[in-house]
Amino acid sequence: MSDLATEQSAPPEQRQPAQSESGDTGFGRLAMVTIDCADPIALASFYGELLGWETRHTDENFAILDNPEGGSPLGFGKVVGYRPQPWTEPDGSKHFHLDFYVDDLEEATAKALALGATEPAYQHGRTLRVLIDPAGHPFGLAPLE
Repeated sequence: MSDLATEQSAPPEQRQPAQSESGDTGFGRLAMVTIDCADPIALASFYGELLGWETRHTDENFAILDNPEGGSPLGFGKVVGYRPQPWTEPDGSKHFHLDFYVDDLEEATAKALALGATEPAYQHGRTLRVLIDPAGHPFGLAPLE
């Protein structure tokens, strides 16, 4: 039996990701998560202050925050006519959301609200607090336990 056949027949928890000759896994690596919005500079400022991340680039159409832990950065791209999707309405849909672990849920919530986030009345969980960023995107805060 070939190594590939053996690998594919192994239980999922024992499978290793496929590697190319260069040692990479998969077809690529995540370069950045980009969030659509009307004002990239304002939204980058909100998340930069919230997370303590440094701004790498800003212009009227795009902004980038660097992840100080070395992970993928966050980008913010201008979309003309941008409208947020209402996440709490049955026919509304969210396109994505960000979740963050926090040391103190109340402190993190207060900081986000002071920076311009809002807290919707609808909360779908007990341990995750959902807030809405200034551009209308939902994001979650969860205690790090």
